[in-house]
Amino acid sequence: MVDDELAELRRRKMEQMQRQALDQQAMEEEAARQQQIDSQIRAALMEILEPEARERLNTIKLTRPEFAKAVEQQLVMLAQSGRVRQRITDEQLKALLAQLTPSKKEFRITRK
Repeated sequence: MVDDELAELRRRKMEQMQRQALDQQAMEEEAARQQQIDSQIRAALMEILEPEARERLNTIKLTRPEFAKAVEQQLVMLAQSGRVRQRITDEQLKALLAQLTPSKKEFRITRK
């Protein structure tokens, strides 16, 4: 009876360790895949952006990472679809950012 319980505990512990090993392996594979995607995006941006525009995008990434990620994806999609024929300058990137940024309502308070 005690041997059966001990064997069952060992079997459960072994199954748990195997599941943990598989989960860890899956996480490592996902991290490697994400790193590869990030490097491909960086390489594409290096080709389609002028250095000044790349600097601007990196600065935006520091302050608004989600927005910068969306802009990067948009730029890569434009390049893949063939809509970008030349390198994007800083001025062109500014115009694109102005289009993507939601307009804010402006309030004016006048005192009489």
